[in-house]
Amino acid sequence: MISYDEAIKIVLDTITPLPPVDIPLEEAVGHVLAEPVKACWDLPAADNSAMDGFAFAYTGQDEGGTLTLIGSAFAGHPLDQPVAAGEAAQITTGAPLPPGTDTVIPLEEVEERQGSITLLKAPIQGQHVRYRGEEFRNGEELLSPGTELRPGEIALLASAGITRVNVHPRARVAILSTGDELVALGETPGPGQIVNSNLPMLCALLREIGCEPLPLGIGRDTPDALAEVIRAGLQADLLLSTGGVSVGEKDHMQETLNRLGFERRFWRARIKPGKPILFGTLQGKPVFGLPGNPAATGATFEIFVRPALRRLAGQGDPLPPKLRCTLAEKVKGGHKRQNFLWCRLEEENGRYRAIPSQRQGSGQNRSLQEACALLPVPVESPDLEAGSEVEVLLLRLPPGRTC
Repeated sequence: MISYDEAIKIVLDTITPLPPVDIPLEEAVGHVLAEPVKACWDLPAADNSAMDGFAFAYTGQDEGGTLTLIGSAFAGHPLDQPVAAGEAAQITTGAPLPPGTDTVIPLEEVEERQGSITLLKAPIQGQHVRYRGEEFRNGEELLSPGTELRPGEIALLASAGITRVNVHPRARVAILSTGDELVALGETPGPGQIVNSNLPMLCALLREIGCEPLPLGIGRDTPDALAEVIRAGLQADLLLSTGGVSVGEKDHMQETLNRLGFERRFWRARIKPGKPILFGTLQGKPVFGLPGNPAATGATFEIFVRPALRRLAGQGDPLPPKLRCTLAEKVKGGHKRQNFLWCRLEEENGRYRAIPSQRQGSGQNRSLQEACALLPVPVESPDLEAGSEVEVLLLRLPPGRTC
């Protein structure tokens, strides 16, 4: 068996980002840039006002000074008439400064009467002015490859005149569940049968991160039946199977993959849950064989498959983000395998507490529902005492948190 660190290195060294595609900016949210994006123009395009007020040429005016009003400048309707010394033009936020002006005084700092204004406060030259190119210049690189496009990035690129972007496409992931004991969601299980909860869980996880799941249904525990379904899954960018990777009499997944030309990179890792994980390639496509027990499926998805999908998507750092927090209760060490414990996170006095789930068994669905983090416990680690500082792998934000 290999360590987790060795296994994840093999995964990330094997997988390369999907070839880029050119798509409209409006459809690009959640995608990752494949090339730099540069501005098509200056922003602002001209010096403009940051406030509703009055624009004028600064000549050392002091409190009590007066200026004669000669017109108005609005966003979208600029004033082309030059403004001479001693004059001012009313201006709205975003309107270009009229010729001859360099300073704006807000509405509340003047008194307006009979075509003129009196300054109630001494201005500072250049105040409340946004200068041309202050945000970015024509040709300036705005975003680099590997940047995930969120709404803020979309807004930035739109303001720079970008209409299309080169991005890595969303991965299509084929999902195969194996096991004669499984019945599909919506069916009533008979004696010795269970509902296939892994398929809807994996579909949900994939959609959550912007991938397209391609469910292949339930593959029965015979090599020929599995081979037929696996071939269908090669239309996807990555093939994901659950069950059939251990050493039981009916665990035919690896045997079937080998018949089809599978190149195994590793089988079994020194981790808990998820020891029997299988990884390799088939016809150039990454293939993961995950254990069938739900908590083991979920854990191996988070620590192996999610980073692989982030690498396919072109993410610069595909590994899960880490969060330092306080351990709420003692965790036993001394394990022969690296443990990954499902944890809840609770905020207390501005710091998070990691609370290990009481349901850590591989077959426990509740642990998946409760947790938003995984706590790695290294091989032969000493006991982790309550109150000690630990580092968890953050899977999603705790309930009630948005950032």
